[in-house]
Parts: sequence; C-alpha cells; structure tokens
Amino acid sequence: MQIKQVLCDLTPREIQVMWLISRGFPNKICAMKLGCSIRTIEAHRASIFKKLHVKNAVELVAMLARYR
Repeated sequence: MQIKQVLCDLTPREIQVMWLISRGFPNKICAMKLGCSIRTIEAHRASIFKKLHVKNAVELVAMLARYR
C-alpha cells in the first residue's frame, strides 16, 4: 500500500490527529492544540487505527516510518 492511498482514506482532521499522535502528544494535548474535546480525539484515534489496520500508536508510527 502506498502512503498516498493511506492518507486518502483519512479525513483532513484525522491526518492532523495522526500527525500529533506520531509526535507523541497525548490525547489531552491533541485536544488543546486542535480546539476540541478529548473524546473527539479518542474517536479520531479509533477511526485512524481502524482505517489503517493498526492496534496502537506504536504500530501507527512504525507504519508511517516504513513510508518515509
């Protein structure tokens, strides 16, 4: 799978959240940076993980590293 295909499956907001997750920011900080609730970030994380077929942030970062 190409990185373009991966990113096309995500919404612009999910891409923002993915970027913050990959930088190690916790949900609370992600929410503050994006001006939304922690629950919203949790929902975005769940959606990202489901769409990209990863189980956690470590797998997400590893997957992104493969495409760099």
